[in-house]
Amino acid sequence: MTSVTIDATDLRLLDLLQKDASLSNQDLAAAAHVSAATCLRRVRRLVEAGVIERRVALLSPERLGHGLTAIVEIALDRQGAEHLAAFEQRAVADAAVQQCYRVSPGPDFVLVVWAADMPAYQALVERLFTQDANVRQVKAYFSVTRAKFAPAIGLPAPGAG
Repeated sequence: MTSVTIDATDLRLLDLLQKDASLSNQDLAAAAHVSAATCLRRVRRLVEAGVIERRVALLSPERLGHGLTAIVEIALDRQGAEHLAAFEQRAVADAAVQQCYRVSPGPDFVLVVWAADMPAYQALVERLFTQDANVRQVKAYFSVTRAKFAPAIGLPAPGAG
């Protein structure tokens, strides 16, 4: 990743892309009040600098059969770098794991997982936790409702460093 200076035009582009990444370059340029060539050049620069990691579609888990969301705390017996890395690698490779965070203090990991139902969640438990002798404790919280899901990052005001 390279260092990049972000100005007011870049912030407009980033704001627009966070709201709708499916905009064509022409539509994005018009909404940001820049030429199509300028828009394309700036977006490419932001991608190359790692500011834009990727552009994705946000899907409805409920409409696709993922009716169960769980936030899971994991504590390991051994916290050596190799043990943490091994668990993290297994967790991020599992399709049911949507987010994986190494945290401190408290548990070693917090996972956000989506599963179709409780039997599918139990299968995840078997795959990731029960079969791993280094997993000491698992504490799961099951979502009753999702009041907010907003992956957009708050952007600084133009000129705010």
